[in-house]
Amino acid sequence: MSTTVSPAVVADTHTLIWSLFEPSRLSVAAKTALVDAETAGAPIYVSSVSIVELRYLVDKGKFAETDYDAVLNVLRDPATAPTVVPLDTDNADALKLIARADVPDMPDRIIAATARYLGLPLVTRDSMIQSSGIPTIW
Repeated sequence: MSTTVSPAVVADTHTLIWSLFEPSRLSVAAKTALVDAETAGAPIYVSSVSIVELRYLVDKGKFAETDYDAVLNVLRDPATAPTVVPLDTDNADALKLIARADVPDMPDRIIAATARYLGLPLVTRDSMIQSSGIPTIW
């Protein structure tokens, strides 16, 4: 009996941004994972906390409002690959699977917990998340 692995992945906030605006910043493995998911029609999931992070960066003047709007347009377009995962009680409860000592930043913990909850690898360059024991691609 053969088992197939779904090419679906969860994209960290920076992965989403770089895939849209600066794809050259993605590693070869990250690009491949995103392209493989898109080509197979598999979801590329994005935690809703990533949108909150981006809004916060706009408010701090570190991310352009026009870029934020462009990200929202991609996420709202049913023809594009990214699928927003809402923060609900189930994936919030998955936070207990990500030790605060390993990933102390709350948005990063939520994103990591989302990947753990979905049982999918997280496409991230974040070394703390990579060291936390959840499957990552970079």
